[in-house]
Amino acid sequence: MKKLCAFTVSFLFLKFSLILCSFTELSCFWRMKNSEDSDGDLRSDCGFVLLTTKKNIEDFYNDINEVRIPARRYEFFLVMFFATDEINNNPYLLPNISLIFSIIAGLCEDTLGVLDEIYSQQNNSWNIVNYICEKGQRCDIELTGPSWKASVKLSIHSMIPSVFFGPFNPNLSDHDQFPYMYQIATKDTCLSHGMVSLILHFRWNWLGLVISDDDQGIQFLSDLREEMQSHGICLAFVNMIPETMQVYMIKAKIYDKQIMTSSAKVVIIYGEMNSTLEVSFRRWSYLGVQRIWITTSQWDVITIKKDFNLDFFHGTLTFAHHKVEVAKFRNFMQTRNPAKYPVKFFESVLGWNYFNCSISKNSNLMDHFIFNNTLEWIALNKYDMVLSEEGYNLYNAVYAVAHTYHELILQQTESQNIAEPNGVFIDCQQVASLLKTRVFTNPVGELVNMKHREKQCVEYDIFITWNFPEGLGLKVKIGSYFPCFPQSQQLHISEDLEWATGGTSPQVPSSMCSATCTAGFRKIHQKQTADCCFDCVQCPENEVSNETDMEQCVRCPDDMYANLEQTQCLQRTVSFLAYDDPLGIALGCMALSFSAITILVLVTFVKYKDTPIVKANNRILSYILLISLVFCFLCSLLFIGHPNQATCILQQTTFGVFFTVAISTVLAKTITVVMAFKLTTPGRRLRGMMITWASNFVIPFCTLIQLVLCGIWLVTSPPFIDRDIQSEHGKTIIICNKGSVIAFHVVLGYLGSLALGSFTIAFLARNLPDRFNEAKFLTFSMLVFYSVWITFLPVYHSTRGKVMVVVEVFSILASSADLLGCIFVQKCYIILVSSNSNFLHK
Repeated sequence: MKKLCAFTVSFLFLKFSLILCSFTELSCFWRMKNSEDSDGDLRSDCGFVLLTTKKNIEDFYNDINEVRIPARRYEFFLVMFFATDEINNNPYLLPNISLIFSIIAGLCEDTLGVLDEIYSQQNNSWNIVNYICEKGQRCDIELTGPSWKASVKLSIHSMIPSVFFGPFNPNLSDHDQFPYMYQIATKDTCLSHGMVSLILHFRWNWLGLVISDDDQGIQFLSDLREEMQSHGICLAFVNMIPETMQVYMIKAKIYDKQIMTSSAKVVIIYGEMNSTLEVSFRRWSYLGVQRIWITTSQWDVITIKKDFNLDFFHGTLTFAHHKVEVAKFRNFMQTRNPAKYPVKFFESVLGWNYFNCSISKNSNLMDHFIFNNTLEWIALNKYDMVLSEEGYNLYNAVYAVAHTYHELILQQTESQNIAEPNGVFIDCQQVASLLKTRVFTNPVGELVNMKHREKQCVEYDIFITWNFPEGLGLKVKIGSYFPCFPQSQQLHISEDLEWATGGTSPQVPSSMCSATCTAGFRKIHQKQTADCCFDCVQCPENEVSNETDMEQCVRCPDDMYANLEQTQCLQRTVSFLAYDDPLGIALGCMALSFSAITILVLVTFVKYKDTPIVKANNRILSYILLISLVFCFLCSLLFIGHPNQATCILQQTTFGVFFTVAISTVLAKTITVVMAFKLTTPGRRLRGMMITWASNFVIPFCTLIQLVLCGIWLVTSPPFIDRDIQSEHGKTIIICNKGSVIAFHVVLGYLGSLALGSFTIAFLARNLPDRFNEAKFLTFSMLVFYSVWITFLPVYHSTRGKVMVVVEVFSILASSADLLGCIFVQKCYIILVSSNSNFLHK
């Protein structure tokens, strides 16, 4: 038996080496020549058979003394040693019987399909039943993993019950196809939701996804995409790695370009190890692709590189099923006695570099390096003294088998069946029936139920793995995910989380298609791109956004305004042309001053009413003009102060009516001058009648027309109080809206027509022979009046708010002062200063 086993192992090793050496240089793109990574091979599977015996087991493990065991499978052997030793020392489990294990021939050495060659249906000479090198049929339970494909190959050709200790795979749950295959791992029912929760916590929204192109990968993609779409997370790319190496090699460069050119700094990896997916991952590592990887615990590996530079993109976040730490395992690792387990795990340069493409050129490198001290091996291989998830599954699987054997032995004892030796089981159906119903509590207190492994509330531990120079690695638990808790309590991440850069959580690396739109900006999505890709533009005027990445800005109410950053609405201050305003004070003083001056002129004219210069051109008209000018000056005060409905109406009507009286008085004066000199000779009765008609009818007639126009204005669309929020930032200006703009311009146009008539008549009479002919002064006053109001219109319409009111008030004061100055200043000078000129020549 030993010779046959040794021959099998030797054949496998030789055949395996020949297969590897047949690869071309191109096939080894993902391996570094002369690599110092002593663990650069793919992680293959291992399989064990658990047997019961009453013999002395001290020399039993010498049978596997010369088996080459790579580092990544070394944990499985340590777990088997530890678990069987713990069970054998338990007086309540399998008493008087020892539990031992044997390696399934070829499985631990298989990487690239040796099983297909050995256990194929065509090669019947190597189709060994149960893979135990001894005669007779035993139904001893097998443990296989962590890859489900190798386990499927074994199950197809076997009726032996087996427990798969790798990650849960739905393909193995088909009991019609695999009636004797059972899984010890729990199903990832909430993995996609947990990953999305972690992504949201770190505010990432632009990620890559790399999955295996199989049913499990496609289902994960569907679940993940649904979760991402509901939370506004986008996938920058999706690499679906084909299962066959030939197809992968054709598209490898496409996958490389996609991940290297993508702006996504976070990539999710989901799929089987020991596959083309792992080949792709190692290829990217060789090409220097630096990303934050989010994956499951089976991808929780530490890359050993001496040329590592400290970069946070080397971090790996892994989701692992929550498990209780097996404290005794650490002690077992530290105190293991090599004499009790005399197994020499040796490795040669050929052994540790059998994936190095230069192997055929360095075939003489066959020196063996033996480590008798386990701790020495652990230190050199950076071995994690805490059980991995697969190691913990294997630990539970050993106990599941032990409890099954224990129950079988009890049944043998109760039935007193002496046909079979105690501890030897032949009925596989009976073994499988008991195995699938086992419910027990393992030594660390966790309930293990083989009947139902698809838990709906699988708790996860979240770890981060950092790689440091000289091959040092650090794995730290940073949080947990509890899917059955309320949504706000499901994810717990340490507040003291540190990234490889030494920064704390506020310095979390960013992975976004577009920079976050800060408050005061809104998003504009780009055409034909993902929803996560957008441009940021500032909110329109008087609109705010007080959160990041807002789709639309919110308009402030009319009584509020947006601050300069456009992040919040502030209360507007009410503003108007007040009397305490500097402009209000200046204009008010000017109006009162000019009113007082006009009154003084009126008093002077009344006092010197009998002088020739006052009597010339009808002193009654002079009185009327001076009185109307007083009201013109005073009506400007209606524009100052807090507007109300009454002042808004009076502003325009009093302005229009009193200016009409003033201009019609000027018109009457010009008509009087012309009639006095053109129609008749001085001293005749007709002259007096014309002068009387001009003063009695021109003014009332012209004023009546203006009153009618103002009445129509007030009836159709009167002025009203308005609020101007555009003119001054942060202020609401209370102004009087003109109402009908057409009516306002009609009133101004009527005044302009009166002024034009006065100007024309006065211009014709400017050279008439009279000592006190004021036609020249009337002509000049109308010219200035026209200049003021022609200037007023464009300036008025180009201003807003209080400035518009100031322009209108200033125009009123300027045009009134023009009439006062041009017509009466010269006369007052003659009356008060040059009285010698104030006489009449015959």
